[in-house]
Amino acid sequence: MEIKKLSNEIDVQQYLKDLGVDSGGIKILASKAQTHIFYIKDLAVGGANILKQDALSIGADLAVPRGTVIAKTPHVDCILIATTKQLQTLSKKELAQPFGLKNLAIQLQQYLSVKIDEKIEIMGILNANDDSFFSGSRFSGESAVARIEAMIEEGADIIDIGGVSTRPNAPVVSVEEELARVQPVLDAIAANKLYEKAKFSIDSYTPVVVQAALEGGFTIVNDITGFENDALCKLCAEYNATAVAMHMQGTPQTMQDNPQYDDVVLDVYHYLEEQTKKLESFGINDIVLDVGIGFGKTLDDNLQLLKHLEHFKMLGKKLLVGASRKSLIDKITASPIEKRLAGTLALHLEAIRNGASIIRVHDVYEHKQALEVYKALQKG
Repeated sequence: MEIKKLSNEIDVQQYLKDLGVDSGGIKILASKAQTHIFYIKDLAVGGANILKQDALSIGADLAVPRGTVIAKTPHVDCILIATTKQLQTLSKKELAQPFGLKNLAIQLQQYLSVKIDEKIEIMGILNANDDSFFSGSRFSGESAVARIEAMIEEGADIIDIGGVSTRPNAPVVSVEEELARVQPVLDAIAANKLYEKAKFSIDSYTPVVVQAALEGGFTIVNDITGFENDALCKLCAEYNATAVAMHMQGTPQTMQDNPQYDDVVLDVYHYLEEQTKKLESFGINDIVLDVGIGFGKTLDDNLQLLKHLEHFKMLGKKLLVGASRKSLIDKITASPIEKRLAGTLALHLEAIRNGASIIRVHDVYEHKQALEVYKALQKG
């Protein structure tokens, strides 16, 4: 007899299926194989003591501060550790409990109800301006068509077109100038019927530019301002377009001036939750959420968002992450823009592992290859 330690990252259901376990058993056993960790903030101490006992009774556990059992403080932070099966049981038990545990149970059930989108899409970047932070993304005229076709050939599912740089301290551009930059690319895409080969996204928060793109066959609006402008919501609803809502603290001109959060994960979550409700109120249901890596965030903020990205799946929407060649890589490795591809791949693969459905990239071929290898490792 021999034993072999398996990675926690394996496809457990596939292993059980290969083992010959019956279908009912696969579902039950898979729910016992995955462990979840929740940080619970400001729970009433009475609720913490009840939750601790209920968790222990089913084999889960709750980490609490010293003095919780004697109610040393009225509220405590704690960490819940449980398998999927244990969470299912615990969330049902807590529905009948006081001290805010019913609300906790509802949130746990919300998390359990989320279905992970297994399809990962690559969004290739093309900038129709000459001052984007990475020169390799700048194209215009016929060169833009050639670049788009190349990205599609390399494996891009979506092409994101923008005409204004949103890097920190980028200059403000007039509506007329933005449209003048983007329109030739829109016309070239339509003339070559490139929208038959891939989906197209307009990276803009200017209604005139967005409308021009939607009229030209684009189906996605990528708004770094999170659809604060009602006019963009109306356009998305009118054209039945997908809305990509991003979080940004401040504006591109001010966002890196000492950004601060009480809790970056929860603060960004609450913002995206509100913007989701707003978009849905306009009749838009095809919504993608972007935590805004690099947009009003410190290095630690960015890393926290990527590490705990799974939390945002509770909103029930696809998640987009765009960390391609951004300065957080330089802060870690002191690398110029031209040498940040390796760091980009590491960040994006971590994002995918934690729930991202779309990655926005400058380097399509390299990401497609990395994604295929990643998928093979998950199956292995």
